[in-house]
Amino acid sequence: MAVPNSDIIEQFFEMADLLEIEGANEFRVRAYRNAARVIASLPRSLAEMVERGEDPKELPGIGQDLAGKIREIVTTGSFSQLKAIEEKLPGELTKLMKVGGLGPKRVKALYRELGVSTLEQLKEAALGGSMSRLPGFGEKTARLVIEEMTRAESDGTGQERIKLSAAEEIARSLTGYLKGVDGLDRLEVAGSYRRRKETVGDLDILAACSADCPIMDRFIRFENVLKVISRGTTRSSVVLRSGLRVDLRLVPTESFGAALHYFTGSKDHNIAVRKMGLKKGLKINEYGVFRGSTQIAGRTEEEVYRQVGLPYIEPELRENWGEIEAASSGRLPALVGLGQIRGDLHAHTKETDGRNTPLQMAEAALKLGYTYLAITDHSVRLAMTHGFDAARLALRNAEIDELNRKLKGIRLLKSIEVDIHEDGSLDLPDRSLEELDLTVCAVHSKFKLSRERQTERILKAMENPYFHILAHPSGRLINRREPYEVDMEQIMRAARVRGRVMEVNAHPDRLDLTDTYCKMAKDMGVKVAISTDAHSVLDLAFMRFGVSQARRGWLGPDDVLNTRNPEEIKELLGGR
Repeated sequence: MAVPNSDIIEQFFEMADLLEIEGANEFRVRAYRNAARVIASLPRSLAEMVERGEDPKELPGIGQDLAGKIREIVTTGSFSQLKAIEEKLPGELTKLMKVGGLGPKRVKALYRELGVSTLEQLKEAALGGSMSRLPGFGEKTARLVIEEMTRAESDGTGQERIKLSAAEEIARSLTGYLKGVDGLDRLEVAGSYRRRKETVGDLDILAACSADCPIMDRFIRFENVLKVISRGTTRSSVVLRSGLRVDLRLVPTESFGAALHYFTGSKDHNIAVRKMGLKKGLKINEYGVFRGSTQIAGRTEEEVYRQVGLPYIEPELRENWGEIEAASSGRLPALVGLGQIRGDLHAHTKETDGRNTPLQMAEAALKLGYTYLAITDHSVRLAMTHGFDAARLALRNAEIDELNRKLKGIRLLKSIEVDIHEDGSLDLPDRSLEELDLTVCAVHSKFKLSRERQTERILKAMENPYFHILAHPSGRLINRREPYEVDMEQIMRAARVRGRVMEVNAHPDRLDLTDTYCKMAKDMGVKVAISTDAHSVLDLAFMRFGVSQARRGWLGPDDVLNTRNPEEIKELLGGR
């Protein structure tokens, strides 16, 4: 049974979390997390690599020890060292870390200070007030824990929505497997996955094929199926080893477009379209568009929209956020596309916490068709990354100048990811920042400041004339760390006035800005930069996730900084 990369990633992250709770060496903890991030950026299956005899230690950041653990997981399906530490630590600490608002540091504090080791004890600590009295928690965290536990109990599963990148890996593997069946005409993954939401709760797959097509039998025999919920002639449902539910529906070709529209959703969008149909005497459902008992459309989604007087609406926009009204009045935005991105404005090298040299990053960016790449290694404040001080940065600038004299077809931009201190000052002196092409400024500490202080901190930083792009503006890590409290509307007002840019961080762990804040930026006239925060040449491919997030936020190419050439970017940044 082939183990998907997402399973290995999850086990490595869990190992890192448990080691942190146990108090293990921080370098050991970091090694597992770094390895998980390397695997997350891989475009191919580790299980297939091992099967072909390739050694995982050849991957960047994967040594002999971790390579052996990868081979163990993909060949046996289990990780003995993880099981050993799970048995060593008490209760349900691994389950506690999956509760929103918590993480290894907080679970460790709850366990050591309050003796909390089970979900029931966690609930008692949150409701009884003892949690909120712990340093670093407070009433907000306790409320969040209660809300998350209540939500998990109400849906009866507690199953966490998975990140889009993990869903993409599963969807790619499963659809590739199903496409091998005879008689298949069309196959599409619908639902929130097709709308490119940042997390996915399940997968809905639609297929159109011949009457004798054995696709249902093939579906339930997929190697990663853990449980068959139902098996029918037109619909089957399974649960995969990852816990993700997948439904496969057979749809007649003449109804495929209507079914694709229906199962793509969102529910609110579909209701709005159906209401428009009712006003025209039409019934619209997953089987087609009907006038009375006669089907008049449904082979394509375009037909469905045309019957209610609308142009085609891109899946990313189908959230009933005003797209129906915009389509009716001819105001639908032309959304930004991956092919319109001309460069990446946030990338790291091995000089700090990346895994490749500037030259290797430049060559990889050139293969993607980019004409520029900003090298944004960390500043000195982030000590664990061996960040740059003013002297090292000056040497780095000279190195980049030398590289640019040799490179053909691509230009490296001199930049840095500079820390924003608690008082709003930047981590390097202005005399160093003024030598750069641009700066990417970020909060990496003091996440628990009040909403007012965190907002003031960023507003103060924006006053610096060498502040250009606000990186990962809310600081969140999807399913792992909540965003810090900040008044995003106030920050965007300041960004508009001062000509600052908001980043859409394309890393699938972040996708930060959210889609709603992307829409806010567009409405307020604030430019965004879609950047990958790449820590390796493989991470540069994350750009597709950032573009999807931007499209969900209604952003067009004119809203995005890096659809432009460097000279145009310089002009927009005020001459830098």
